[in-house]
Amino acid sequence: MAVTFQYRPHPRIAERATTRPPRAADEHVGLNGRIALVLTSAVGTMWCAYAFALLALVALPQALGGGLLSFVQWLSQTFIQLVMLSVIMVGQNILSRAADKRAEMTFRDAEAAFHEAEQIQLHLAAQDAALGELVARMERLEGLVRADRGQPAS
Repeated sequence: MAVTFQYRPHPRIAERATTRPPRAADEHVGLNGRIALVLTSAVGTMWCAYAFALLALVALPQALGGGLLSFVQWLSQTFIQLVMLSVIMVGQNILSRAADKRAEMTFRDAEAAFHEAEQIQLHLAAQDAALGELVARMERLEGLVRADRGQPAS
């Protein structure tokens, strides 16, 4: 009795061994993309938010002199939009880094699970070989017992 199972690894297994998870830095960007990355990195800092707040505060005295409507317009159009832009970008950057870490951890977990599955495949192959050897021994013994009894081997 022979084991007929033939393990066929998925093509992604060989590809996975030579690649790592993608990173934003791996993306190809032209000149405009590089300029956008520099500006986004600069605007997405708390220091930029502080600078925008100071810039907005320069116009505060004039907004206060113009009455309630002028102050509300300054608050919503100047201060909140200018300052919160940078603060939101800082938050997005932090969330993005956390997501990248989670993706990296998921990749490593999947890689570990794959390694364990490979070890199980090797273990099963060793068991198949041992069981095959036991079956062969039993068949030889069965043949010897039949020969001792004078029965023809089957």
